[in-house]
Amino acid sequence: MTTVFSFRCTFRLPKIALAQHSRTFISHSTCRTFSAMAIRPAPESVAKEAAANIHQPRDPNTLSNYNAFRTKHTEADFEIDFNAKRLKGTVHLTLEKLAKDASKVILDSSYLEVSSVKAGSRELKYDLSTSRVEPYGSPLTVAVPEADSNDLKLSIEVSTTKDCTALQWLTPAQTSNKKHPYMFSQCQAIHARSLFPCQDTPDVKSTYTFNLRSPLPVLASGLPTGPRDFKPGQNGEPGTLLYTFHQAIPMPSYLFAIASGDLASASIGPRSTVWTGPEELNASQWEFEKDTEPYIQAAEKIVYPYAWTTYNVLVLPPSFPYGGMENPVYTFATPTVVSGDRQNVDVIAHELSHSWSGNLVSNASWEHFWLNEGWTTYLERRIQAAIHGSDKHRDFSAIIGWKALSDSIKQYGEDHEFTKLIPDLKGQDPDDAFSSIPYEKGFTFLYHLEKLIGKEKWDKFIPHYFNAFKEKSVDSYEFKATLLGFFAEDAEASKKLENLEWETWFYKPGFPPKPDFNTELADQCYELAKKWEALNESKANNWEPSPADINMFTSNQSVVFLETLQSSQTTLKPDLIDLMGKTYGFAQSKNVELVSRYYVLGLQARDEKVYEPAAELLGRIGRMKFVRPVFRELMKCDMGLAQKVYDANKETWHPICRDMVRKMLEKGPKE
Repeated sequence: MTTVFSFRCTFRLPKIALAQHSRTFISHSTCRTFSAMAIRPAPESVAKEAAANIHQPRDPNTLSNYNAFRTKHTEADFEIDFNAKRLKGTVHLTLEKLAKDASKVILDSSYLEVSSVKAGSRELKYDLSTSRVEPYGSPLTVAVPEADSNDLKLSIEVSTTKDCTALQWLTPAQTSNKKHPYMFSQCQAIHARSLFPCQDTPDVKSTYTFNLRSPLPVLASGLPTGPRDFKPGQNGEPGTLLYTFHQAIPMPSYLFAIASGDLASASIGPRSTVWTGPEELNASQWEFEKDTEPYIQAAEKIVYPYAWTTYNVLVLPPSFPYGGMENPVYTFATPTVVSGDRQNVDVIAHELSHSWSGNLVSNASWEHFWLNEGWTTYLERRIQAAIHGSDKHRDFSAIIGWKALSDSIKQYGEDHEFTKLIPDLKGQDPDDAFSSIPYEKGFTFLYHLEKLIGKEKWDKFIPHYFNAFKEKSVDSYEFKATLLGFFAEDAEASKKLENLEWETWFYKPGFPPKPDFNTELADQCYELAKKWEALNESKANNWEPSPADINMFTSNQSVVFLETLQSSQTTLKPDLIDLMGKTYGFAQSKNVELVSRYYVLGLQARDEKVYEPAAELLGRIGRMKFVRPVFRELMKCDMGLAQKVYDANKETWHPICRDMVRKMLEKGPKE
């Protein structure tokens, strides 16, 4: 919801600033208020600064005129057609008119077929552009009638096409039991527009109703009401059921999520269920049942009670391109987290944290993505510290994160726009800017603020911030205003925040100042890496590797050991790569976090024994976290093999992953 404020811009100043200002604040569009709560005022100068730095509209990656009309409710009535690999049906958009003289609604669309647009029973004139505005799609413009009410309900008959970028369709042969097809969606960042015409921007939130007809079980990002209305199939086709879900908490379009396939479920906590293929159910249940509820309770103590009723996990097929996607009610997760040792469930801590940062409080545009991912990474690591009882565990995770940040900055270049905390994404595809930078640079900024202000004071700000912007979208300038307002009466904290180099943090490319992390858990990893470096230089003083070297390591400690060697000044000899793989079991590991990093180390060493295994790994996973570094190193070693890997897997990788690899091939290997 949008709060009134001055300077005729879309910067939404919370009651922080309104509380002690008697003047009327005016928006060029609409007037709304935050929840009535005691929020301290921010200096007026902060509002002026925000007004000078903000986009009109705030999101440059949408073609919609969402400042003229704003979606309040979305109802999706779709049939899931596995044979045609299409979604077909009608989407009903309830919009509020914000601009008095607006006579048309412009919606985002991409690779869609639109058959009709109606307001009630009245057919409306519409124009679906035949030319694309890359990378944003083809705007759908609808001429709307004059009405007495500010509410407008559009019913749009629509079908997805073969070029839809939000959906992946799997044949039975691509699933674990080979019995049934499978489909799932991934709408972040700007792919919801390839499912149905919408205001595809995180600056707009609406409630949702999903009515999805399918021959196979369906999940969606809402609370289920149960399947009903069975319809028998024709001509030998299976019958279908209608699956309905309601989402009463407003959410942005990128959190619209659906999946359908041969799904089974099991309890993993008093308010949590895991869903996956029947063959993977027992392993998935075991992986998550120990930690899920403690994670939720830890997060609730840091922020406030979980708002989405139930927290569930859907373990997707291997082609899912991310570690997890924080779709409300159902986190979509990669099967690579099910490693049989509960060593990778920190993905769940991360996606759970999105229930507050990202889902309840959303970045207003992808330029402010750090407000989603930086906060979420911060909360994830606070959960880890709470579970383990020590800050050294979150600092250890942050050390791993710093390596990921370093890798991303190295790939872009230290002066690249995408290495800024707030990048300029006008005309850009937000997917191209996706990296560890908003996660880790954002975390580092919040970690710095905690240390600057003091943890006790900072911890009081956390629930305040998530209350101030609950069910709303926020940008970095509002975050700054909220922070300064909260500490306005604390002279010590205010002085520190006023002296903070905000411009440097927000806009300087490259590395932020590196915090002084506790290295206690990492030191053992560094020492073991030094022994391998000495062995590589024949200076090991009779030291011989042994499985006992890592017996007491966690999976993440093995990760730090491998990454330390990846960053070493000297490259290991190929025979040592082979020795390491056999001695420590990395080559046979089922933990993709380990085996992928081991293959990167082997590829760096030009150990030809890992070329084919690395290529095979790329063929059975689709998580970009692993595909990107392994494929990058494979290109440096054998461009022909890399091309073969792409050709063999381009139809089975998710479209987002496929496009990323294609762009890597086009650019060629980069030393």
